[in-house]
Amino acid sequence: MTNSTARWLERSRRKRADRLAALEEEMDRRMPTRYGRRRPRRVLAGAGAVTLGLLWVDAAVSWIIAPSDTAMIVNFVVLGVLLLVGLPLATQLVALTRGLTAKRERELDERQLTARLRAFATAHRASTAVIAAVLLVTMVADRDGRESQIPGAALFLILFALLVTHIFLPLIVATWQMTDPPIEDEDQP
Repeated sequence: MTNSTARWLERSRRKRADRLAALEEEMDRRMPTRYGRRRPRRVLAGAGAVTLGLLWVDAAVSWIIAPSDTAMIVNFVVLGVLLLVGLPLATQLVALTRGLTAKRERELDERQLTARLRAFATAHRASTAVIAAVLLVTMVADRDGRESQIPGAALFLILFALLVTHIFLPLIVATWQMTDPPIEDEDQP
C-alpha cells in the first residue's frame, strides 16, 4: 500500500468514525427516555417478533388456501401491514441498539462485541430450531413426492420468511438482551 493510499484510507476511516459519532449523538437525543428501561425495550422486541410471526402466518395461510383469490388478498394485506408497521419498527430497533448488529467489528468496543456475539449466538440457535421445524413440516407434507399438494406461492413465502427471520432475528434478540445503561453518579466531577 502506498503512502497516499494509506493516508486516504485513514482519512476515510476517521470521517466515517466522526459521522457515526454524530449519528449516535443524534440517536441519543431523539430516542425517547422510556427505552432506558428494560421493559419498554422488551415490548419493542416482542413487537418485532410478532411482526416476524406475521410473515409465518402469511406463509401458513397461503399453504392452506392457495391457490385462490382469498390467499392473494390475505397475502397483500399482510405484506401491506408489514410495510406500514414492520419498517418503522425495524428502524426503531436499529436505532435502539445503535446498529449493533450492522456495524463493523472494529467500530464496536468490547462490551458491544460481547453483546453482539451473544445476540448472534442466541439468534442462530433460534433460527436453527425454525429451520428444523420448517424442514420437518415440509417433509411430512411432501411425502407424496411429485404429486405433492404444496402450492408454489406457499414455498416462496416460507423461503421469504426464513430469509427475513435470518436477517432480523439477531436485531430482535439484541434488543431483548440489552442491559440498562449504567447509572451516572452526579457526585463525580
